[in-house]
Amino acid sequence: MDSLRQQYLTKAKRVVLKLGSAVLTAADGLNQPLIQRLVGEIGRLSSADREFILVSSGAIAAGCRKLGFASRPAGIPQAQAVAAAGQSVMMHTYELAFAEVGLKVAQILLTHDDLESRPRFLNARNTLFTLLGWQVVPIINENDTVATDELKFGDNDNLAALICNLAGADLLVLLTDTDGLFDKDPREHADARLLHQVESINADIERAAGHRPGALGRGGMVSKLQAAKKAGAAGLPTLIANGLTPGILEKIFSGQEVGTLFLPQDQKLTSRKYWLAYNVTPKGALLVDPGARNALVHGHKSLLPAGILEVFGGFRKGDAVHLMDSEGKPFAVGLTNYSAREIGQIKGRQSQEIAQSLGHKAYDEVIHRDNLVIFPEV
Repeated sequence: MDSLRQQYLTKAKRVVLKLGSAVLTAADGLNQPLIQRLVGEIGRLSSADREFILVSSGAIAAGCRKLGFASRPAGIPQAQAVAAAGQSVMMHTYELAFAEVGLKVAQILLTHDDLESRPRFLNARNTLFTLLGWQVVPIINENDTVATDELKFGDNDNLAALICNLAGADLLVLLTDTDGLFDKDPREHADARLLHQVESINADIERAAGHRPGALGRGGMVSKLQAAKKAGAAGLPTLIANGLTPGILEKIFSGQEVGTLFLPQDQKLTSRKYWLAYNVTPKGALLVDPGARNALVHGHKSLLPAGILEVFGGFRKGDAVHLMDSEGKPFAVGLTNYSAREIGQIKGRQSQEIAQSLGHKAYDEVIHRDNLVIFPEV
């Protein structure tokens, strides 16, 4: 076993395991034998020292089978209704499979709002920790029935990465229908080579991922790379492997060199800053001058009004906003101490002029360093 891989797998006491549609579904609905096999592996690998949290696709596929639909509906209300019909089928399948290995399960359905609201985020975390303390396996999915298209997580790869932060996980495992990340698309190039380890996700790695999603799922390899990047920002590695391979989980945790291991960032974000970077939807943007950008990125300073050039959006005090450089590229996100209207009045001014401009001054900084996250540069 590679020593670095061994190090990460040995430390992986809490594992977020994402099971994609390409793994869980067959032509006529859920792939029941495969689910039973994977659950059997989870049962054998679960112990007092290792917990699994499942992020599971499959509700829409199960609903299509239940309702007699040949394919996934195109309309949002129809897809949401099919997901509602399929959730009970999916959970019943898991209930029976986990009962065979002596484990109980619980379903958690989340929307983007649940993880964006800090109080609801903490409530979800407390529920998750309680279930784990009771040795119940949480099975998490997006609440497709009520989620609007604008507030979706995007896909379950992204949701799984966010759950890693919510749960304080040690490892993210994404099971799909390919052996991992190749240096080029194996569906188009016979000489494609599997990458066993990726130290950083750069432009070359993103190009290798391609852009073709699977037939049943919303994500593809690109979404898995995005998930690995988010997990890496939380300080944990990601392993992408083929869920159709018999014994895949036992191969992973016995240290066999299967799949692609993505290493985490050296500097991990705190849980709160991770929440700010990836869970919160910015309500506007601030264009800052080059000097302010340099002070924020390299000097670890707070954003003062003097460095702000333009204000975009109608946000309120306490909202998240993007910070943009002179080329209009977002390089950070932060929680603002002033509304868009107020910042419009004080932009370009010194902090000691805030009270004169607004008639009051609650803060010297527009965004304090503690409420600011700088995006990693690729």
